[in-house]
Amino acid sequence: MQPEKKILLSEKEIPRQWYNIQADMPNKLLPPLHPATGKPVVPEDLMPIFPLELIRQEVSQERWIDIPDEVANKYRIWRPTPLIRAYELEKALDTPARIYYKYEGASPAGSHKANTSIPQAYYNKVAGIKRLATETGAGQWGSALSLACSFYDMECIVYMVKVSYRQKPYRRSFMQIYGAEVIASPSARTQAGRSVLAVAPDSPGSLGLAISEAVEEAAGREDTNYALGSVLNHVILHQTVIGLEAKKQMEKAGDYPDVVIGCCGGGSNFAGIAFPFLQDRFAGRNIRAVAVEPTACPSLTRGVFAYDYGDLGKLTPMMKMYTLGHNFMPSGIHAGGLRYHGESPLISQLYHDGYIEARAYNQTEVFEAAVGFAKAEGIVPAPESSHAVRGAIVEALQAREEGRAKTILFCLSGHGHFDMAAYDHYFSGQMEDTPCEETELAANLADLPKV
Repeated sequence: MQPEKKILLSEKEIPRQWYNIQADMPNKLLPPLHPATGKPVVPEDLMPIFPLELIRQEVSQERWIDIPDEVANKYRIWRPTPLIRAYELEKALDTPARIYYKYEGASPAGSHKANTSIPQAYYNKVAGIKRLATETGAGQWGSALSLACSFYDMECIVYMVKVSYRQKPYRRSFMQIYGAEVIASPSARTQAGRSVLAVAPDSPGSLGLAISEAVEEAAGREDTNYALGSVLNHVILHQTVIGLEAKKQMEKAGDYPDVVIGCCGGGSNFAGIAFPFLQDRFAGRNIRAVAVEPTACPSLTRGVFAYDYGDLGKLTPMMKMYTLGHNFMPSGIHAGGLRYHGESPLISQLYHDGYIEARAYNQTEVFEAAVGFAKAEGIVPAPESSHAVRGAIVEALQAREEGRAKTILFCLSGHGHFDMAAYDHYFSGQMEDTPCEETELAANLADLPKV
């Protein structure tokens, strides 16, 4: 008799605390540096764009941070999310591996991003902020923040990377349903946008540029703060509800992963699934964590570990991270949420220290994996999440070749219902692979700040 396919938790088993990996990291983060002075950032430097509670979480060394009751109540709209045993995928691959996936596409926004958009909106609302400005790549983060702002009666301004703005019109409509103002980036609305348009009127945009526009918007009004969907420590913190739930679910299944896999752009989804398991690794348990990124934007696999700006306009603090250079403009791949030049400082430090592995795949092989997964499991994954699917399939095929069983866990971070144009592009045979060129990479890395 086949064991349960879905491993569920009760509402009472939703985590009531977030896990802060900073408490357990063997090597601590180097401080972010002020973009103007080059000196370590102090909390006062961040107060013009972030509420005090998020700044506290950003620097906290406490292992467990309580989830406010109001946020926990909102989480209950869709949490806990299911952990699913991929029996049909295992059968299709003829693998002895056991494959599980944590499905975050069950949220109202369609992805894991609501895990942090809701607490961010909540803390800003409590602090008296009326408007939030942000950027979005594929639109998942913009959708999640739009949802959260509607919950708390706040305005939401979203700078959407122009290539995705054009590729994903229904994602724009989705944000507008919740009342968001969606602006294609680069735009003529900000100095950062105008400076790029003056040089490259047809620029497809990038997350680094959209961040500059959103930060400029937030810094220009006292009633407006900035909200970020990945990279920063407090964002990573909120996403650990994914891995904390998954650990309880794996225990219910009587299993434990040999490898945990997540797609990786800025890092919030990968960290969300992997960090609670890395706590076990720090305690001596043998487990691997694999971050999967696109070859078009390979910050971990081909970037350098250095101080760099988080945005094109040099408005954000310099952070020690794996980076392709703040000027890097990736090609317009369909996984818009992974088109970021840098990596979370937390993930970067752990990768540098050897606790995390990284893989990069071309978008055609990623979409091939996505279609195979959908045929087997019935869920159409987002292009970003499909990188994790590809990573899991590679691990499962290796298990078949080696003739040994192993347990694979990956995060299916969102559904692809708004990405049909991308799938059309794949099926038409027009999709191309655009790995990052070495000459372009070298030129951008040569412009890193001298720290």
